Amino acid sequence: MSGISSVLPSTTVTPLSAEPSAMGGRASKSSFGAESTMSLLVDSLKDRLLFAVPKKGRLMEKTLELLAGADIKYNRAHRLDVALVQNHPIALVFLPAADIPRFVALGSVALGITGQDVIAESTHAEQIDELLQLGFGKCSLQVQVPVTGPIQTVEGLSGGRIATSFEVLAAELFNGKEGVDSKTGKKTKVEYVGGSVEAACALGMADGIVDLVESGDTMRAAGLHAIHTLMKSEAVLITSKTPHPSLTPDLQSLIPLIKSRFAGVLASKKYVYASYNIERKHLDKALTITPGRRAATVSPLEEDGWVAVSSMVERKEVAKVMDELEKTGAEDILIFALDNCRVGV
Repeated sequence: MSGISSVLPSTTVTPLSAEPSAMGGRASKSSFGAESTMSLLVDSLKDRLLFAVPKKGRLMEKTLELLAGADIKYNRAHRLDVALVQNHPIALVFLPAADIPRFVALGSVALGITGQDVIAESTHAEQIDELLQLGFGKCSLQVQVPVTGPIQTVEGLSGGRIATSFEVLAAELFNGKEGVDSKTGKKTKVEYVGGSVEAACALGMADGIVDLVESGDTMRAAGLHAIHTLMKSEAVLITSKTPHPSLTPDLQSLIPLIKSRFAGVLASKKYVYASYNIERKHLDKALTITPGRRAATVSPLEEDGWVAVSSMVERKEVAKVMDELEKTGAEDILIFALDNCRVGV
């Protein structure tokens, strides 16, 4: 598949012999005379959908949980960044999150998981379709300045120095397409800093920074506060607007399947299933408490004037919902955890 050679690690063993092996005529052999694991993987990728996932950090941890919940089983060999899925014709390609938008946009891989901030910074956003927001990796990309500093507005930073690992987005904010601030005519200097961006102001390297904020603890510890938010971000499932020609109809059908499974896993974590009995005269009020994702299910009981109601309720609100239902006159209120579900996406 196009682009896969740039995906694979550089640890492939150089073949010492061009003689066909006993395993189907393939010629790539290691210095020990056996075919390398990587050469076998390359042969196995031809009829598989390539799915790029983050190779480290919290995004990787949450992505692996999502894959497990969706029953996508795989074995990953030590030190290899490609893993074959056992129960579907899929291969997982482990890549830095910042590289995933480019591989997806160019069609080198069919699917990917990465952050919306990374997509925007990559300049490939117009070539990418966001299929599903995944609810983790939530953060904000913000302009931050010292709390006690003389500059407290974005305009005040015009013509100054900005430290960031988001050069593209920061340059667009401060200098625009023309390279200078449209209001002041000044050019702001945007410098790339790969890590510990929050220290740049204290060290005298910058007047302000553009960086991701999750909880805000690091920002506050560095004596900074946010004066502007460029964007909100979370992890998303993405695909290319122009799929690679090698993506066959059979492989293409896996994309909505994966999306549906992921949506079900996410819904089962977000919701519980509530069931209760209530007099019909109180039903309207009860349904304002448990409207469900789309609508509640209402069934008549054998006892006149009573109905049974079932509805999906947000897990974080379940105690409050039960209290309000009880006040409304509901009885036999039961809550069931969801192991998995399908919700329609």
